[in-house]
Amino acid sequence: MSNGEEITKTGWNLDNSYARLPELFFKSLTPNLVHAPRLVIFNSQLATSLGLNAQELISDDGIAILAGNRTPEGSLPLAQAYAGHQFGNFTMLGDGRAMLFGEQITPHDERVDIQLKGSGRTPYSRGGDGRAGLGPMLREYIISEAMHALGIPTTRSLAVVTTGEAIKRETELPGAIMTRVADSHLRVGTFEYAANWGTKADLRLLADYALQRHFPEIDNVPDRYLSLLQEVIKRQAKLIAQWQLVGFIHGVMNTDNMTISGETIDYGPCAFMDIYDPKTVFSSIDVQGRYSYGNQPGIAGWNLARFAETLLPLLHENKEQALELAQNAISEFPDLYRSKWLEGMRAKLGLFNEETEDASLIDDLLQMMQTYRADYTNTFLALTFDTPEDFVLFGTPEFVQWHELWQARLGRQNESKDSSLQMMRNSNPAVIPRNHRVEAALEAAVNQGDYRVVEQLLHVLSNPYAHSPEQADYTKLPAKSTQPYQTFCGT
Repeated sequence: MSNGEEITKTGWNLDNSYARLPELFFKSLTPNLVHAPRLVIFNSQLATSLGLNAQELISDDGIAILAGNRTPEGSLPLAQAYAGHQFGNFTMLGDGRAMLFGEQITPHDERVDIQLKGSGRTPYSRGGDGRAGLGPMLREYIISEAMHALGIPTTRSLAVVTTGEAIKRETELPGAIMTRVADSHLRVGTFEYAANWGTKADLRLLADYALQRHFPEIDNVPDRYLSLLQEVIKRQAKLIAQWQLVGFIHGVMNTDNMTISGETIDYGPCAFMDIYDPKTVFSSIDVQGRYSYGNQPGIAGWNLARFAETLLPLLHENKEQALELAQNAISEFPDLYRSKWLEGMRAKLGLFNEETEDASLIDDLLQMMQTYRADYTNTFLALTFDTPEDFVLFGTPEFVQWHELWQARLGRQNESKDSSLQMMRNSNPAVIPRNHRVEAALEAAVNQGDYRVVEQLLHVLSNPYAHSPEQADYTKLPAKSTQPYQTFCGT
């Protein structure tokens, strides 16, 4: 059997549309080989949905592909160029430790990027080794798959392989490579790169590519570049609302970590909030709280304004008119976000219709939760299953009054109590990737070579709205600690 036939039987059906953009946008790569790749976790369900042969991918030949030691037939490995505002400061970036080896065309004729993260040095590595540690790659696998199960647009994780090599950070860590699947890796930072280092023609080609790939329905409409801006704003408004509704904190909302597709991307110092507090920050490098939970909607708006600036040359030949069009589009973001967030909060409280007082009802609950340091997820679970005695607000005068107002509000809608309960069950997850559970899973895998804790956690998180008995133990809060929980970028 020829090498090509051997690789093809894994189900790869690759195209390389990004590689047909001007070379300004990428650098072709020769894969960096690793010493002794070993598969440690594999998403067979995702593989099947992509049209891949799961059994072949977990063979030695398949693992060699997932490690970057071999490339599938039709692959044109490359690293993408982009820029970004990192904590507000603009800089040149690029795939410093990732390799895009193509776009898989799925059985449903969908196009998704297949990227190896931690695959070695690229021309954009800026002195780094291009490698990744096992812990951060497993963290991204766990959190991204949990986000998918929660119904939140996200990149996904196909596999993690260890490399058989140690990488040097503060200590030596086992090296690993994750296979990431994304609608695309087009970022706000990709457009910033084009606007700063490309020509207007380059920028137009990139915008046309984004339209064809993600918004084909508006590709031929008048003012399609304004429509592109508006559609990205809509998707991000919905995405950030979804983050807020489950207490997710991204941790590093730089413009290079905001996608054009509306997917969550780059799970570095991310975490889920336990105690409700808008000021919550987990990232060790976010000392000023720029990317705190409460700041995420505002930062999203700021990032989108940077995106709008890149499109100004395409919006109108007259600079003043282009600026006005961009400002008008960006000004819609706060209301779009607020509308999506209120819609989601109503669902979490079992409210089918809208009343003017809903916003104050929701805000009053959140204020109580902050005052009494209530757990975000479990508070909504207690309301869903009518077990208020399970959380700290129970019995306080504020909650008693609020509960009466909420019950009266429920009574003013036509839908039954059972319908409201079902809506709440479908809107309030039983489980999230609790930080202490994630850390326990990573510790077992990285330090003990035991992946059973990771696998069990993934199983429990795979259906967060099941509210099953086996999930009950995963709703428990961590033991109190004198040290605040911190996360790290893992680069």
